[in-house]
Amino acid sequence: MQSRYENDHRTVMTLDAGGTSLRFFAYRGNRCIRGPVSVPTGADNLERCLGNIREGFREIRDTLDEPPVAISFAFPGPADYPAGIIGDLPNLPAFRGGVPLGPMLEDEFGLAVFIGNDGDFFTYGEAIAGFLPYVNGLLEAAGNPKRYRNLFGITIGTGLGGGMVCNGDLVIGDNSCAGEAWLLRNRLNPCIHAEEGASIRAVRSAYAELAPGSSDDCPEPKMMFEIGMGLRAGDRTAAIEAFRRVGVVAGDVLAQALTLVDGLAVIGGGISEAYPLFLPAVVEAMNARYEVNGEHYRRLVPRVFNAEDPEQLASMTRGDVRGLTVPASGRTVKYDPLQRTLVGISRLGTSNAIAIGAYCFALSRLDGSPA
Repeated sequence: MQSRYENDHRTVMTLDAGGTSLRFFAYRGNRCIRGPVSVPTGADNLERCLGNIREGFREIRDTLDEPPVAISFAFPGPADYPAGIIGDLPNLPAFRGGVPLGPMLEDEFGLAVFIGNDGDFFTYGEAIAGFLPYVNGLLEAAGNPKRYRNLFGITIGTGLGGGMVCNGDLVIGDNSCAGEAWLLRNRLNPCIHAEEGASIRAVRSAYAELAPGSSDDCPEPKMMFEIGMGLRAGDRTAAIEAFRRVGVVAGDVLAQALTLVDGLAVIGGGISEAYPLFLPAVVEAMNARYEVNGEHYRRLVPRVFNAEDPEQLASMTRGDVRGLTVPASGRTVKYDPLQRTLVGISRLGTSNAIAIGAYCFALSRLDGSPA
C-alpha cells in the first residue's frame, strides 16, 4: 500500500534532540536523504545551545542538492508547539521562561518551522507510513472490507510518551497536551502515574526489587531482556516479572486511551525491542474484564489481538466476514461483525517514525491540511 508523501519531492530538515547531542537529518519522500550531522547540545547554556541548533541546520542544508521547504522536528515539552515556543525543560536547564525557538529558526532560514512532541510525531509517522498502513494492507490482502483510520501510540523509554491520530489527522489539543500517556493511572499503583510503571527506570526498579542484591548493579533493559530470554546470566525470573509488570501498566494505559480513540495501538521506544517479554501482558491487560455485582464486562468493547503473534494476526485480519442479502434486491454485501483492535510494535523504528512524522506534518501544514 502506497503511503502518503512517499513520492513527494520536497525536502524537510529535521532534528533528533537529546540531552548531550543534536543530530540533524534531511527527509524527502518519507526517506532520510542526508545525515546525521551531529553537534553537542550545550544544554546548560542557552546561547550556546541555540547556536548549535542553528549550526546543525546550516550544515545539513549545505549538503542538499536543492533548497528545503521547511524545518520540522520534535522537541521536549512543556511547550506551545503551534507557536514554536519552548517552556521550562527538565532535561535542558538552559530553557527557562519561554524560548521562541521556532520564530528564531524562521528568521534565520526563511522557512516555515514546525515543532511538535516526539510521541505525537511517532504516532503520526506510524499512521502515515508504518503500523496503520501495514495493518490495512494485510486486511486488503485478506479480502476483508474493514479499514482503520485511528491510531494511538506510546513510546516506552526514558519516559512514557503518547500521541493520537484520528481520521488521519494528528490530535495536538488546545494546550499542546493531547496524548499525555504518562499521566494516566498506574494500574499496579493507582496513586502514581503510569510512567513510574512503564519506563526504563520502572523495569530496572522492578528488577532491583525482585532480584536480591541487584539494587547497586541493576542491568540495563537490553541486558535484562537477554537475561529474561535465557541468553545471559542473571535472575531470569526477576527479569521476566519486571517486564510483565511494564506490560500490565502499558496495557492498561492503552485500554484507557482506546476507550476514547477506538483504533489500533502501536508501541515504540527503547524498551520496545523487549516485546516478547511484555507484549503478551499488554494484550492480557487490554482484554481484562471488570466484575460488578457478579456481572462481567470487557475492559474494552473490541477484542484485542497481538500483532507479533502470527496466529493472532491472521485471526484478526481474517475477521468474521460474511455475506448479507440486501432486502428487496437480492444484492449481497460483505459484513464483518467482529469488533477488534490490534496492538503491535513500531514498523518504522522509533527515531525514523518520529522523523517521518515530522516530515509529513510539515508537508500537511504547507498543503493546508490540519495534519
